[in-house]
Amino acid sequence: MTSEPESPTSPNETSDVLLSPSEAEPKPGLNGAPVRWFDADRTEPYTRIAPFQERNDTSVEFFYKPITLTALSIGLAALAYVAMSSDLLAEGRDKRRVGVYAAIASFLMFSMIQFRDGPFVRPHPAFWRVVLGINLLYELALVFLLFQDLHSARKMMTFLDPALNVPLPEKSYAENCALTAHNVWDAIDIFCLAHALGWFGKAMILRDYWFCWILSIAFEFAEYSLQHQLPNFAECWWDHWILDVLLCNWLGTYLGMKTCQYLEVKPYEWRGLRQTRGLRSKAKRVLSQFSPHDWTAFKWEGTTSFRHYVMVVLLLAVFLAAELNPFYLKSLLWMEPDHPIIIMRLAFVFLCALPAVRELYQYINDPKKARRMGQHCWLLLATVLTELLVITKWSRGMFQESLPVLVRWGWIIGGILLVLYPTVRFGVPAARRYLRRQTRKGKTKTL
Repeated sequence: MTSEPESPTSPNETSDVLLSPSEAEPKPGLNGAPVRWFDADRTEPYTRIAPFQERNDTSVEFFYKPITLTALSIGLAALAYVAMSSDLLAEGRDKRRVGVYAAIASFLMFSMIQFRDGPFVRPHPAFWRVVLGINLLYELALVFLLFQDLHSARKMMTFLDPALNVPLPEKSYAENCALTAHNVWDAIDIFCLAHALGWFGKAMILRDYWFCWILSIAFEFAEYSLQHQLPNFAECWWDHWILDVLLCNWLGTYLGMKTCQYLEVKPYEWRGLRQTRGLRSKAKRVLSQFSPHDWTAFKWEGTTSFRHYVMVVLLLAVFLAAELNPFYLKSLLWMEPDHPIIIMRLAFVFLCALPAVRELYQYINDPKKARRMGQHCWLLLATVLTELLVITKWSRGMFQESLPVLVRWGWIIGGILLVLYPTVRFGVPAARRYLRRQTRKGKTKTL
């Protein structure tokens, strides 16, 4: 199968797999006109809402045949075997643990089969449905924790890891800040590699150099602002700006953007497995199933309109919140930075953000076709905000030190600039246009 778009990287695509004219998403309303609720007929095509198409990639035919009943039979057989085999279930907590795992597996199976497709079709739409299901499970877990106090939450975490619920020693990275080769070398550790990998992932998500640089610098200012609450944010100046921004963040962003540029210009031509000749070609075709089906270059253009500006600022704020949340959660729940739960959370957010930001880009740049926000974007936004609610509740009385005066003034000035720029850039020209229209109307009435 050969991809047929005129430009595979066009920002006007409805998704990463383009629709043919016969498969175009129906416009809301009846012939473009809104339908009143008492006149609406739910059987009409205009009631079908699908922000992205559900066209399948059939280049590997076997994996795209509907097997919902077969999957249901296999899943129930596996549940029955585990539930009825007494030798697999130990008494006490293990039985409850297996029951929870079985419930999670059942929910994810339902997600894989029944959830709506998102913008990505590789390696398979079912994979991204499972990612969405994991996101929903995490959101439900956060909602549950929102109604618990911090002490109870720490005790509950021992069900996942009995070694938890132990206070952590406070760490500070600003003890010896002399700029010497020895100090810089001692500061290089496994977390530098984690920084670079993290920014490689952010570049793959945002696909924009300037956005990544703004986010990188904004995060360092956020660390300066929150040192009075989290001691591990206290770093030497060269650790902030040389190791983090200029070395780790830049290296990860550079490699990520180079990968994006390669995927952007790469020719995408897909053939079915049956049409591929030779064992080596078939193996290469199977491996290529784990690469993108096609690639869309992002141009956020936050200065072109007020809508774009607001969306870009909100995306920046959500990204910063998603970056800062794990630092607060691990501090409140007494988890080390390299704890498997923290690493799994970071990997999970990366997977969820890939389709979520793609849906948001479509929602911003093509509002006529993406009438509502995509499901991945909506749920990830809800997850980040719920994390903020949990942190806000558990932080009551935990951080006694008030916000430093310098930091307070810095945020006030930053907020004023965020409001002042769109006022000058968009508000003043709009006011001038309005006054000119009113002047012309007045002259017309006089004549």
